[in-house]
Amino acid sequence: MATKFLSLACIRNESRDLSPRPHYPSMPRYPKGVSSDEEKNMQGSESKALFSVIGMNCSACAGSVEKAIKRLPGIKEAVVDVLNNKAQVMFYPSFVNEETIRETIEDVGFQATLIEEDANEKSTQVCRISIRGMTCTSCSSTVESALQVIPGVLKARVALATEEAEVHFDPKILSCNDLLQAIEDTGFEAVLVSTGEDRNKIQLKVDGIRSENSMRIIVNSLQALPGVEDINIESELQKLSLSYKADVTGPRNFMKVIESTGSGRYKAKLYPEGGGRDAHKKEEIQQYYKSFLWSLVFTIPVFLTSMVFMYIPGLKHVLDTKVVNMLTVGEVLRWALSTPVQFIIGRRFYTGSYKALRHGSANMDVLIALGTNTAYFYSVYSVVRAASSPNFESTDFFETSSMLISFILLGKYLEVLAKGKTSDAIAKLMDLAPETAILLTLDHEGSVINEEEIDSRLIQKNDVIKIIPGAKVACDGFVIWGQSHVNESMITGESRPAAKRKDDVVIGGTVNENGVLHIKATKVGSESALSQIVRLVESAQMAKAPVQKFADRISKFFVPLVIVLSFSTWLAWFLAGKFSGYPKSWIPSTMDSFQLALQFGISVMVIACPCALGLATPTAVMVGTGVGASQGVLIKGGHALESAHKVNCIVFDKTGTLTKGKPVVVSTRLLKNMVLREFCELVAAAEVNSEHPLAKAIVEYAKKFRGEDETNIWPEVKDFESITGHGVKAVVRNREVIVGNKSLMLNNNIGISLDAEEILSETESSAQTAILVSIDHELVGVLAISDPLKPGAQEVISILNSMRIKTILVTGDNWGTAHAVAKEVGIDTVIAEAKPEHKAEKVKELQEQT
Repeated sequence: MATKFLSLACIRNESRDLSPRPHYPSMPRYPKGVSSDEEKNMQGSESKALFSVIGMNCSACAGSVEKAIKRLPGIKEAVVDVLNNKAQVMFYPSFVNEETIRETIEDVGFQATLIEEDANEKSTQVCRISIRGMTCTSCSSTVESALQVIPGVLKARVALATEEAEVHFDPKILSCNDLLQAIEDTGFEAVLVSTGEDRNKIQLKVDGIRSENSMRIIVNSLQALPGVEDINIESELQKLSLSYKADVTGPRNFMKVIESTGSGRYKAKLYPEGGGRDAHKKEEIQQYYKSFLWSLVFTIPVFLTSMVFMYIPGLKHVLDTKVVNMLTVGEVLRWALSTPVQFIIGRRFYTGSYKALRHGSANMDVLIALGTNTAYFYSVYSVVRAASSPNFESTDFFETSSMLISFILLGKYLEVLAKGKTSDAIAKLMDLAPETAILLTLDHEGSVINEEEIDSRLIQKNDVIKIIPGAKVACDGFVIWGQSHVNESMITGESRPAAKRKDDVVIGGTVNENGVLHIKATKVGSESALSQIVRLVESAQMAKAPVQKFADRISKFFVPLVIVLSFSTWLAWFLAGKFSGYPKSWIPSTMDSFQLALQFGISVMVIACPCALGLATPTAVMVGTGVGASQGVLIKGGHALESAHKVNCIVFDKTGTLTKGKPVVVSTRLLKNMVLREFCELVAAAEVNSEHPLAKAIVEYAKKFRGEDETNIWPEVKDFESITGHGVKAVVRNREVIVGNKSLMLNNNIGISLDAEEILSETESSAQTAILVSIDHELVGVLAISDPLKPGAQEVISILNSMRIKTILVTGDNWGTAHAVAKEVGIDTVIAEAKPEHKAEKVKELQEQT
């Protein structure tokens, strides 16, 4: 079970005048009132503090902490890492101290502790390495053991399902290249995926390069740029991979340098996505598919000659025809057809066995090679003896070796196919980011002078990006102009759009619902919230569940044990046959006791391969975490999944969790004689200028009363006023219209009749929200708005109840609505009118009780 935590941003109530033309005042570097002399003194008195922040569950939490810290005077920079639950702050001690910063973080609602840094503490770096050639848990265990014994490696995890290693090491003692070399020394191919340093990566394709010298000139020009960390060249593909510090430079700078280096001869563009690991996975899938098809070409005739044609009289005579002494045509055909399968198509098993045995370990390839070679070479011995003897009738197992290899190749093909699909969820997460963005160019006064559409991967830190209504937010940043509502449900889980104004934080991948926003990019590339979520999912897929660790420990001894057991099986049956330990009738007419025992030994050796033991759990964890992420639920590894069976209580939020989170008008009750269409026209005209979700529901409802050919232009509105938390007031067609809740009506001295009171009571008891409408200071109607239940909500609660898992509803709505929803879905315990921070407290209380 994974619980969604909802993060709500606080919206300030003060009204702001938006200028018709965007203009941004320059931000002061230091707090107000600081003289230029003091500025010089302060530059040498910067301090850094690191805080442990407990309770952050998503990037919205990190954004709220970062925003609160930056509001303090004397803060130079604040960076919050939601994955590691830490906040690093650069500040000026003459204006603020660590205790003030800590208290500010706790005021936001999180537990903060200052981390005292030890001067002698070792710095730790994390790198991810793709490992190619692993076939079973014995391979992954070998690599993991090899990494763990290297001096300077603090922690190493190797995941067979993802074919990756995550290594925590001390960069003062060794480098990533040392780790790659150590892996390659064990017999596997290693490719560096990421180094974990605070830098971004981008791949560029450069057109126009005709020689190695041209590429060298470009690389030298790029290396001269500040912030460029590393450059890798693939000359055949005209591809450059650059690692850089996002604070200092960015991809657009690289493209300008490349294009200016050759006086316009060179053209740089982003390298198409989907290369690297994805290309390797597709290639591996294709290789196994081709190998399996080729094995079938040879194996099917071998199977037919040994199992089918022997029962067809005419063909049996041909196959039994003697070639030399007792050697038959059928045996020659089977030998010729099975040899390519054994040594050409099955070559990968010999290679894998050699690499494993060279390093003192035994893997699945060793078992396959032993089993198939035993069958093949015994058959060769039998055939050669038949050719040299006039009396010996041979029995071959050529079909055993070739069919085994074919079946194993089929299994490997299905395995790599399944592993390839586990990354689909991560690809869907990355698709949340828009492909393009609108880059704004500002003059020195902060006014917009140019707009340009660029690839979103080209966004650099401190760029100003324009977000139009309906578009996705291109990167993490904060609003510098405009106001709107942004749907952050795909990141925070909160279904209701969050209001955004100047200085509010926005998250890349979320959707701007209305209004134009200009945002300043603060986190791009690998620093973005979306990238952090992807890394969290990848880390969860890498983490081993306790049961998986147990399986890995067993698999270390499994291969030698299987070899011993298979030999013991052969020996036991052979001796039993020699000493008449079983009836002679058990032995097939074409075999003797030795051959029967050999067949049993081979069966034990091949069938007992520990593939399922090592792959079942990690594959299940990968699929579980991946599917969860695509559904908006982040699962922190296999341990959480394995512990889910211990859950005895689940707390549900109402809006967006049990309900759809999209309110709709379900009924209209008129208290005065008037045409329903006219009533809806007046209400919609008043509400169309409001950004509240309930207002949108009313406008959508009013559209139903218009013809298909009619436009959605509503009557002109004057004196529009939005009263936060209550409703709206406006003059429509010279009539004063007030739409809102009961308190708004009472504040405007509008009487509420007994009929209206009954309707209000009835609406609330039905889990609906009542909206009262007054025209010219007279109550004329009531709109009932409902947030319908999600399909399957009742079924989920019913299943949980049948499992004897307690269910609780915690919501910020009123008691009447909360009880009505709870009754409808089957929840007995209800906590209503709870603020967001109270919801988290309630969960902690329940956890302490268990």
